Amino acid sequence: MSGPLALSVASDEPSLVHRRAFTEALAAWTLAGPAVCSLLVLFFMPVIGVFVIALTDWQFGAPTLSFVGLANFRELFADNGFRTSLLNTVIYVLIVVPGTLILGLLIALLIESGKSYRSFYRAIHFLPFMATLTAMAIGWEALLHPTIGLVNQTLSAIGLPTANWLRDENTALPVLAVIGIWQNLGYAMVLFLAGLKSIPQDLYDAADVDGADLWLDRLRTVTLPLLGPVSMFVVIVVALRAFESFDTVKVLTQGGPGHASEVLLYTLYRESFEYLRTGYGAAVAVVFLVIVVTLTLVQARLMDRKVHYQ
Repeated sequence: MSGPLALSVASDEPSLVHRRAFTEALAAWTLAGPAVCSLLVLFFMPVIGVFVIALTDWQFGAPTLSFVGLANFRELFADNGFRTSLLNTVIYVLIVVPGTLILGLLIALLIESGKSYRSFYRAIHFLPFMATLTAMAIGWEALLHPTIGLVNQTLSAIGLPTANWLRDENTALPVLAVIGIWQNLGYAMVLFLAGLKSIPQDLYDAADVDGADLWLDRLRTVTLPLLGPVSMFVVIVVALRAFESFDTVKVLTQGGPGHASEVLLYTLYRESFEYLRTGYGAAVAVVFLVIVVTLTLVQARLMDRKVHYQ
């Protein structure tokens, strides 16, 4: 092809490419537009709103507000109650995450090594994760009752000392952490079971040939390294869920006795909806958001260096 016709075809090719790219971009934005708008409306705009409210002295229901800058944050970090709440949250997470990880893996290994009733055991352990935590907290309140609770009656029957578990400063937070482990245990177990199913049997056979005859050697050389991605996911998700703990605190202890079991989300709730100090509560929410995002990024970065992807 030569002459004017060839020049016309050659000149039309760039315009066709641009029109095709424009059409594809338009289709992509048309399909993604509702999701992007929903993300903006449901996530980014509320976050921006919280940051703005944290810089004011607005009280819930008040018709006016004043800009106070960082005064709420200065008051926040000078507040002994907030520092106690932050420390309690960190302690709670440090108990719940390792406990859930270790027990979830142990139960998954036991179920996977068994030959019968696997579905039954999986369902029993996963049930607490699916149940409504508020209703389960009421059940725990009955079990932990200082006089008629099953826990204290069992301890008395075998001659062990009893306690007022939810009203003692030394036991309130650890008991809430145990309930948190109980709630998240089934979720971790299911994830570990899926990870165990994905490990090829050939690797265990190769480990046997190399001299890893004991189950502990097989666990150390094959199982744990290949469960690295699952472990990373479990740690991050359970840590986030632990930081978001609120229901059990609200139902069982209301942050007491004193501030012994008060966590960040309960502080946020109390300041915003009981004391109606919405600006101060928004400052708590900002600190909570920064901590959760930072820890998530740090956990992902540190654990990603130790994960073996196959």
